[in-house]
Amino acid sequence: MADLFAGLPVTSIAASVPWYEQLFGVAPFHPNEVEAVFEADEHRYVYIEQKPSIAGHGFVTLFVDDLDTHLAAVADRGLLPESEETYDNGVRKTLFRDPDGNEIGIGGGPAAA
Repeated sequence: MADLFAGLPVTSIAASVPWYEQLFGVAPFHPNEVEAVFEADEHRYVYIEQKPSIAGHGFVTLFVDDLDTHLAAVADRGLLPESEETYDNGVRKTLFRDPDGNEIGIGGGPAAA
């Protein structure tokens, strides 16, 4: 088993952490003053790093077991995706953008009938 860390550049850690807490529903740990790490799932982390010169140019996609339940929990925390797409094979992907414009996709299997 390997741990996965996916990073996204942001303008300000202080300004970005609340938005990511809404998205992931967890508080981060801070390995230093310019990074915040969120555990998306066991051994899978998304971290944000304060890098103003490249902020907003990142993208990452996560897949979850139950997309509808996951999206409902995120909505309960105050965030809605900006778009949703369904591919020919029934896989769905939603797209969120953080305050800097980084794209965070959350996908899953077909919608429940």
